[in-house]
Amino acid sequence: MTVRYCKQCVTPDTWPDAVFDDEGVCLPCSYAQNLDSIDWESRAQELAEIATWGRRNSYSEYDCIIGVSGGKDSIRQAFYVRDVLGLKPLLVSCAYPPEQVTERGANNLGNLARHGFDMHIIAPAPGVSKKLMRFSLEKYGNLYRATELALYASMPREAVALGIPLIFLGENPSLAFGGKVGSFDSDANHQRTHNTLSGARVDEWLEADVSLEQLLPYCYPRDEDIARANLRMVYLGYFIRDFNDIKNTAFAMSKGLESRTGIDACAASTGSINPADAVDDEFVHVNQFFKYLKLGFGKVTQQASVKIRLGAISRDEGIELVKNYDGKCSDKFILKICDYLKISWDEMHRKFDQFRNREIWQFNNHGEWELREPIVRRR
Repeated sequence: MTVRYCKQCVTPDTWPDAVFDDEGVCLPCSYAQNLDSIDWESRAQELAEIATWGRRNSYSEYDCIIGVSGGKDSIRQAFYVRDVLGLKPLLVSCAYPPEQVTERGANNLGNLARHGFDMHIIAPAPGVSKKLMRFSLEKYGNLYRATELALYASMPREAVALGIPLIFLGENPSLAFGGKVGSFDSDANHQRTHNTLSGARVDEWLEADVSLEQLLPYCYPRDEDIARANLRMVYLGYFIRDFNDIKNTAFAMSKGLESRTGIDACAASTGSINPADAVDDEFVHVNQFFKYLKLGFGKVTQQASVKIRLGAISRDEGIELVKNYDGKCSDKFILKICDYLKISWDEMHRKFDQFRNREIWQFNNHGEWELREPIVRRR
């Protein structure tokens, strides 16, 4: 299997549904090159019209819904919608089970409340969540496949129930990271077609020894319910020129975001070069390691590519970051998920071996696994 890398950043074409142009440039880099040519005033007017539509069509005291984790992106969204657009948002957070969420994650949700935002917290039953995570690990080598379904379903479920038709999400994933999981504009109504959501079907999760009633938080509203509620889901980041990791992190930190510190912020331990990224649980590092085994890249590839597009680092610097930190995951995080799911260290490593993609990995002369075509050889 031949792996292509973007000529401008460090994104490989093993990214699900990656889009590269004839010059070998990925979609997000092509989009970033044209930011200056976008009519941002026109987009601002479009966003103002969307805000007015949301205010006029809501049957609630709230004008819109924003899905939040308490992290950098959701803090930026919440303040922008309230303080720039002048809307009254209801924040909706789909919470992790108590054994999973970090103290800093809880503190960051509390930080949003202290800034005066109203919030509904959706908390799927911890026992069901654990069963689904275990099943997702066994079947997909993905700890969060079911978790993401509850996350994405929580906002439209609340919107339908409360009569709030406007929902804001953050960045458009197609334009920010690549692939065909978003859209090429602000329309987020097709989010259920994301590759890990599989159309928001829940029947497969019945195999995890749970009932349909227990899967209610994971059930996306029916098409007819969405149409009846006149739901409109919008990527807010599409309208904000500087909606990105660097700007969002700086803004969120100024508003009290609690980021990782000490060893928990070490890229060699977490496989992440941004200590303000995904701060509400620790299992995320193990899941990124699974992605690294399956697709040949982890979180650092995504983060470094964004930095390159923004001109914060050079491509060579990005390659060094990928070489040194991509796919790193401390044993303590692996042990923590093993304890949570009640599986042994050996069993987890058998899962690592099971889901490692042999088309992109090989044994070297020392009997160790290595990528067949790492970017460091493709400068």
